[in-house]
Amino acid sequence: MIVLAVDTSGRHGSAALCRGDATRFEVLGLTSLEGGRYSARLIPAIRDLLHNAGVSKSQVDGLVVVDGPGSFTGLRVGLSTVKALCEILEKPLATVSMLEALAITYGIDGEHVSAVLDAGRGEVYVCEYRVSGGNADLVQQSIEKLEVFLKQAQSITWRILTTYPKLGEALVGVTVQDPLPADAIARIGLHKLLAGDTGDPATLDANYIRRSDAELFSLPKH
Repeated sequence: MIVLAVDTSGRHGSAALCRGDATRFEVLGLTSLEGGRYSARLIPAIRDLLHNAGVSKSQVDGLVVVDGPGSFTGLRVGLSTVKALCEILEKPLATVSMLEALAITYGIDGEHVSAVLDAGRGEVYVCEYRVSGGNADLVQQSIEKLEVFLKQAQSITWRILTTYPKLGEALVGVTVQDPLPADAIARIGLHKLLAGDTGDPATLDANYIRRSDAELFSLPKH
């Protein structure tokens, strides 16, 4: 199965073209994407990945996209692009949360973990997962003020996984990892596609965890 994966959730995104099945996984191409220019760079990057690997659009068997959390604009660009490709090519779509990806990639089978990402504005995204059989089952998710989470973390007895170095500086025992590139997302997405864990492009929306400024400012004032 040939899989195209896209991540435009953060300041620095990426796209990857990979091939694999239940036992094998091969990266055919990986390219970085400059944050703030996703709308201009994503389609050319996908075109170049396919061209360099000698793969046609019709040979792509499935698509994978990071559906959140992260930049509102970035997520919309990635989701709209991948949804359009799925509809045009009539290919299945798998979504992966970046927090879920952290738990699956760095968690241990049978482990309960908290995955944490920098949400900006002095806040963090927090998700608790139970890791099992290459999956991460969501227990709960929230967005917290950093200072509040740091206090809460003192009583957490399971492992905390993050790409946010500030947490590693502030807390003992936090596992700080490098941000995951799109090929790592493709590996998780391939597992979902093979299992039939797919979404409907027509109804798919991003998991922002919090509302956008536009939505917040439009709320009625009492």
